[in-house]
Amino acid sequence: MSGQLMPCSPNEISSLFLFEKLSPEQLGRLCAEGRVEKFEPGPVYTEGDPATCFYVMIEGSVVLYRRVGGDDVEVSRTSQRGVYAGAMQAYLGDQVPQVYNNSMRVTEPTRFFVLPAESFSAVMREWFPMAAHLLEGLFFGSKNTQRAVGQRERLLALGSLSAGLTHELNNPAAAAVRATATLRERVGKMRHKLAVIASGAYDPEALARLIEIQERTAELVAKAPSLSPLEASDREDELGDWLDDHGIQEGWRIAPTFVQAGLDVDWLEQVAATVDDDTLPSAVGWLNYTVETELLMDEIDDSTNRISHLVDAAKQYSQLDRAPYRVVDVHELLDSTLLMLSGKIGQRIEVVKEYDRTLPAIPAYPAELNQVWTNLVDNAVFAIDSAGGEGTLTVRTAREGDRLLVEFRDTGPGVPPDVRGRIFDPFFTTKPVGEGTGLGLDISWRIVVNKHHGSLLVESVPGDTRFQVLLPLTAPDPENAPDPESASDPDTAPDTAEEPV
Repeated sequence: MSGQLMPCSPNEISSLFLFEKLSPEQLGRLCAEGRVEKFEPGPVYTEGDPATCFYVMIEGSVVLYRRVGGDDVEVSRTSQRGVYAGAMQAYLGDQVPQVYNNSMRVTEPTRFFVLPAESFSAVMREWFPMAAHLLEGLFFGSKNTQRAVGQRERLLALGSLSAGLTHELNNPAAAAVRATATLRERVGKMRHKLAVIASGAYDPEALARLIEIQERTAELVAKAPSLSPLEASDREDELGDWLDDHGIQEGWRIAPTFVQAGLDVDWLEQVAATVDDDTLPSAVGWLNYTVETELLMDEIDDSTNRISHLVDAAKQYSQLDRAPYRVVDVHELLDSTLLMLSGKIGQRIEVVKEYDRTLPAIPAYPAELNQVWTNLVDNAVFAIDSAGGEGTLTVRTAREGDRLLVEFRDTGPGVPPDVRGRIFDPFFTTKPVGEGTGLGLDISWRIVVNKHHGSLLVESVPGDTRFQVLLPLTAPDPENAPDPESASDPDTAPDTAEEPV
């Protein structure tokens, strides 16, 4: 938008802090190549349009804002004389896209000194050649650093997840190995007992009844009820007394196994009625090995199912063999992330899930959302650890109008008010040197806001910090659809260089 042209006075523009050190000849050139324009309240330039001018405010009030999804988000508002915006990167030429990275409007009649982008680039390179080279190096150096550290951030997250997954897999794998070794020993002893029984004075009918009891015993193990500790203790005493009364050695060792399998005195009476007193100990020993093998096979089954569940969770987290953009249940993503990070979360932090299971599945990039959950959980764990290591992490989902809310709440010390406005800035971190890259929240912000047209907010007081992710319930319009390549690429991070300073 064009404003009203007004006379350009070298004396007036020399009072602006950007130009106060320039010579009269330089001020004269600026006035000759530039102009003073007065704008009435309204827009001055629009985000995404070619960046043709560099603006320095002489008097008035300006607002800078960005388009996020369907909303205009204000990023700066000021009445400070001499602030500047517009074609800030004109000196880089065609090395970067020369477009406005935000929109500017004025809220009252406002005068600007306006310099064409070509002139701004020329005077920068002619008058400040070393400064132009330094700025160019800082610009691209920052981009390269952001890209490298962003990759490091992902590697750190991957390392943390790998450690957590290894920890979680180790327990069921070790249990399966132990159970397999014990099972091999029990099967060997069962074969020995079977040989002893076969050599005894069993008539075929009694042996058939004993084998039938063995089959029913295996079925009982599969249907064993869950007993309270007191109930289990009482039944162990009862079975132990019966075994002692019938001359069964080490009844105290056998009784707990029978109780775990759901067996009782009535079952033992059936066994005693099938064989004579002399062979009863061998029969009970044989059935004990039968029970132990069934229990061991159940343990192996549970362990392998646990391993399979962990592998499925890892695939869910990484989204291997899945479409990058699809309709997903956020609860599945949250559960897989929490499971993958369980080793890092540890036992001292209680995880509370407050899920609204009535929420619909939403269109999203699930692998990227898992990265957001990882960053937010990692920050919550760090906060709780910094406050003593014990606390609660609450993950809540709810519906907020036409958006889905995912909230991560921790009982850590909170985010200090003086840094709250900077936590989403690239490279800003409150963690000690070497423990944080300062890109976790920046990456999360870009994934949520740029890629999903959502919002990422924070509310914090000591003992109650909440990071809130708000995601659209439906896919955006095609013209506003998120760019699938933009969210996790550091080069597309919101560029704040255009904001008035």
